[in-house]
Amino acid sequence: MGFADIDLTLSLGGLLAGLMVGLTGMGGAALVTPMLVLVFGVSPAVAVSSDVVASAIMKPVGAMVHIRARTVHWGLVGWLSAGSIPGVLLGTLLFARVLGSDAASETIRTWIGWVLVIAVAAMLAKVWVGRRASGLRGARTTLGTDMPVRPGPTLLLGLVVGVLVGMTSVGSGSLVVTTMLLLYPLLRPSILVGTDLTQAVPMLIAGAIAHAGFGEISLAVVASLLLGQIPGVWIGARMSSRYDGQALRWLLMVILAATAMKLLGLSTLIAGMIAVVGTLVVSVLYVRERLHGQREVATEHVATSRPIAAASAEVP
Repeated sequence: MGFADIDLTLSLGGLLAGLMVGLTGMGGAALVTPMLVLVFGVSPAVAVSSDVVASAIMKPVGAMVHIRARTVHWGLVGWLSAGSIPGVLLGTLLFARVLGSDAASETIRTWIGWVLVIAVAAMLAKVWVGRRASGLRGARTTLGTDMPVRPGPTLLLGLVVGVLVGMTSVGSGSLVVTTMLLLYPLLRPSILVGTDLTQAVPMLIAGAIAHAGFGEISLAVVASLLLGQIPGVWIGARMSSRYDGQALRWLLMVILAATAMKLLGLSTLIAGMIAVVGTLVVSVLYVRERLHGQREVATEHVATSRPIAAASAEVP
């Protein structure tokens, strides 16, 4: 493969996806794999295999940051990996068996669509679960890397996520974070993120090796994606220190929901209407929230300035 094989348009798509991931901490394969299929016309089989390989190269970069910061719970990583590694191998075998059928592309498209539905549901659940976890943390002491592990549920979570990733490359981050919040609500957020990133590394490496043997990897697609994703994630992460990404998270859910509907056979018109209406609703709610926040700041400013003015008036 030479430089001429690099698709700069695909790299631009990878850059945008990387920005979204860096800004919101969400998206990843849930955004990239459908983008490859629906926007760039890559076959579902090639999209899944290539994205697994690209993710296996990307994830260790983020994981190393958390390992150096000591925000990784290695007990959780061990139990999750004990389930996810055999899970991703099983998922890849299921993927490989479907490749030999006449309806391979349609079947894999349907798989991706349903896993996107699950991912969006997990993202919505994460909002509620996250608030519940914050309330518990506020009332009790948060736990760190010495927190006791619940082996059974953690192993099962890793197995389910591994199977989904092997079949579709989608489902790692959103499902793991939401379920871990349910299982371990007192776990510190930084350790939750660091553990999620780190546990994905061995699973994705195993998945990449399995897809290299059974899947349909395009090195040109992998290289084109990484050329955009690596700087995109870095830039997005830097920007996230000045922007919380809340509106983008909701917008991402709308995009993924519309994409899932399209992959599951809905017409482009209806999927587009879902995306447009959802984007308008998110925009209106975001503007309303910003205006409400500005009014609160203005009210607080007036309330604090009145006593000062009154005190000044009393000075002879």
